[in-house]
Amino acid sequence: MSDETANQSNLSPDALDQAAASFAESVGTGGVAQQTELQAKIDDLQGRLMRSYADLENYRRRVQRDQDDARKFESLRLVRDLLPGLDGLNRAISTGEQTGDKQVLLDGIRMVAQQFRDILKLHSAEQIDSVGRPFDPNLHEALTQIPSADHEPMTVLQEVEVGYRMHDRVVRPARVIVSCAPPQG
Repeated sequence: MSDETANQSNLSPDALDQAAASFAESVGTGGVAQQTELQAKIDDLQGRLMRSYADLENYRRRVQRDQDDARKFESLRLVRDLLPGLDGLNRAISTGEQTGDKQVLLDGIRMVAQQFRDILKLHSAEQIDSVGRPFDPNLHEALTQIPSADHEPMTVLQEVEVGYRMHDRVVRPARVIVSCAPPQG
């Protein structure tokens, strides 16, 4: 970058005033009309520069405010989608208490669990299918190993907690029990 370009990109209002004064001295008294015209141009450029600074600062504040709002309310859609599930759970509890029938309560809780699974799927969170599959440390967290002659070593035998992934990222690994080779003896 040339010195002239560097100087232009770093001009502040004070630097513009100094440049204008220096230029005015070099022109001399012979070109008063020309000096006045140049001073008007300088004043116009200073005004534009100040408005540009103000516009940039306003833009930065607006973007920051928009980002803060986006972070603050990013879960709003999920919360709205979860509320009907919570309402269903409360209805199941209320109905179970009123009727005293455990089967009605159990059926209500099953419906709510399915509703929650549907909500998670709606938000791109899918269950990790684990049982019967080879153990994958990227998808599973092994809690323990159980010797098994019926399964290959490092096969998921049981799922203690369901794992979830969203697109290609694991939200929570499945907590599983894994097979190992039976003891020799």
